[in-house]
Amino acid sequence: MRVLIVEDEPYLAEAVRDGLRLEAIAADIAGDGDSALALLAVHSYDLAVLDRDVPGPSGDEVARRIVASGSGIPILMLTAADRIDDKESGFALGADDYLTKPFELRELVLRLRALDRRRAYARPPVRELAGLRVDPFRREVFRDGRYVALTRKQFAVLDVLVAAEGGVVGAEELLERAWDAHADPFTNAVRITVSALRKRLGEPWIIATVPGVGYRIDTPGPPGGGPAPAGAGGALGAAEAAGTVRTAEAVRASEAAGPAGDAGA
Repeated sequence: MRVLIVEDEPYLAEAVRDGLRLEAIAADIAGDGDSALALLAVHSYDLAVLDRDVPGPSGDEVARRIVASGSGIPILMLTAADRIDDKESGFALGADDYLTKPFELRELVLRLRALDRRRAYARPPVRELAGLRVDPFRREVFRDGRYVALTRKQFAVLDVLVAAEGGVVGAEELLERAWDAHADPFTNAVRITVSALRKRLGEPWIIATVPGVGYRIDTPGPPGGGPAPAGAGGALGAAEAAGTVRTAEAVRASEAAGPAGDAGA
């Protein structure tokens, strides 16, 4: 899950961001309305937490823009105004939830997870694919009935891959979905995390690498031996047709060779 926090009190915004990261929720901060609209224009967010009184375009105006965009991003209003009239006007603007300051971080996390489950494009609370069972709410992963302990980043990466249902997910998309706006686009964090995730999940390797494209969960092909679903952008179908999807043996060999073995990802 990736959240945009629109809050002009730096200490509060950073405390919320850091607390959400501990819950495996990536979060970006915008200190004013202009910054919020700029981030919304270039990033895909699952939820927005808006302080109504930020400088520039207010939180109310940002909420109006989100609703008008048709993106369907759920909005949680975060403000010190606790009168029922204030709440009514916030909901009228399109807010999906309303939390008054001061608040407990745990309550914010619970409300965000509830909003995430209720999204119009809500994903199933538990995903199952190729012997994997991923529960985003409890942050639990099982492979063939065996519990697999993962770090927060490993879980976030696996959650994105399983949601793709066998389709290819590029390293840039993984970086955007599982990290935040401050992540270095030239970092090798994705490759390192995927490599560690493979080892945690155990053999046979279930995460395949499509060189120069990205990663996917290695799912069984459909009956009759036809090609697997193309996934995002149809990239997988083209890659498999060209015979470029790595086998488990190739993955093992590349990882044994060191970091250069995955440079194409």
